[in-house]
Amino acid sequence: MNFYVATSIAYVNAEPHIGYALELVQADALARNRRLRGEPVRFQTGTDDNAFKNATAARAAGVDVRSFVHGNSARFAALREPLDLSYDDFVSTSSDARHLAGVERLWRASAERGDFYRKSYTGYYCAGCEAFVTEPYCPEHGTKAETVTEENWFFRLSKYADRILHALEHEIRIEPEARRNEVLSFVRSGLSDISVSRPAARSGGWGIPVPDDPSQVIYVWWDALANYVTTLGDSFDQWWRDADQVHVIGKGIIRFHAVYWPALLLSAGLPLPKTIFVHEYLTSHGAKISKSSGVRVSPVDLIDRYGVDAVRWWLLREPAKLGDTDFTEQRLVDRADSELANGVGNLFNRVRGLSGGSIPDGPTIDLSSTVDTALRDFDFRAATGAIVAAVDDANRLIETTKPWERSEAERSGILSQLGGACRTIAHELSAFIPSGAARLLDASKAFPRLADNAKTPV
Repeated sequence: MNFYVATSIAYVNAEPHIGYALELVQADALARNRRLRGEPVRFQTGTDDNAFKNATAARAAGVDVRSFVHGNSARFAALREPLDLSYDDFVSTSSDARHLAGVERLWRASAERGDFYRKSYTGYYCAGCEAFVTEPYCPEHGTKAETVTEENWFFRLSKYADRILHALEHEIRIEPEARRNEVLSFVRSGLSDISVSRPAARSGGWGIPVPDDPSQVIYVWWDALANYVTTLGDSFDQWWRDADQVHVIGKGIIRFHAVYWPALLLSAGLPLPKTIFVHEYLTSHGAKISKSSGVRVSPVDLIDRYGVDAVRWWLLREPAKLGDTDFTEQRLVDRADSELANGVGNLFNRVRGLSGGSIPDGPTIDLSSTVDTALRDFDFRAATGAIVAAVDDANRLIETTKPWERSEAERSGILSQLGGACRTIAHELSAFIPSGAARLLDASKAFPRLADNAKTPV
């Protein structure tokens, strides 16, 4: 079956941080795993260019908004190489012609159903969320909200409340279960209509104009959410209607993806999303790592110091499925040393040493089914843990069998078993640390099948 995985798209008001790299690497591991199994895959990411906060940041920097946005968007796109990402499409919402045309089509489809009306509104507005909030202080950002009075276009979200509830109960999978319960509680408490445009004068004209009303620009979340389908064109059925599709998002934006996005699709007469995986936050000394908080850790700087394998491995091995995870460089180093260098690396070196410089051919081990099951449950810790367990089993086999003390026939059988385990481990690692796995696989192919002088213990 076709598999379509997409991350949320990033605001470009500041440089990328390790918290967003978590999402990119998780989505990449899902995509690479499905490709390993021979499935057609589409992996999409991009940048959310049309936010007011981007225009505000550009003005603060004294830079033209378009130049500022395009420059910062390029910094996110440039994460592809250092993070070993395999995305198939990168959408920049301010310049992608597919997106601009697609947003207008979606807006007009909802308008034809009578789902918009215009009214004045006064409420608390959080610039960090780019949304109106119900309290004077935003719980997500911990900042005081601004009181804003505007006349905007509103979307009849309340019209779709029952349909959304049914979809969340029976059609849309949300993982983990705690996040699904959170969304269900929100919907069951009642849905109010939402503002879906902003005065163009307030943004300096930055944003996608409301069709037939140039005095307003489309609300950035309506615009941004649409990116998942606006880029598909003639392949819409292949990658949306008929595909196994997954949104990988952070917990702070679940309401937009699990409530507003399905409502937008229902209004436009399009199929609903199938799966939403919600990851937790990375923190530093207990404080959320984010652009808005000012707590930032650059993934590129970390890769420059420790390498991409160490960074990707920590992002996939350490963070819990539920509950925030505190990041430190020491934890990254400790994890890489114990499991990559002293685990995987040591195993391959021992087997090569015992085999006279080769990784022997041998029967594969049953690892893929365990990895696949964990990833279908979005449990990256369990998936990588299965590989670590296989490494430990192989190292234990060396210790218990002592192949260097065995007869030629016995040693050959043991080393064949170890060779099969090594090749399977390297194959499965390619979804998680593709560069490191490629080196292991290349080394495995570079030597004879089995040397005759393998008698020295390592």
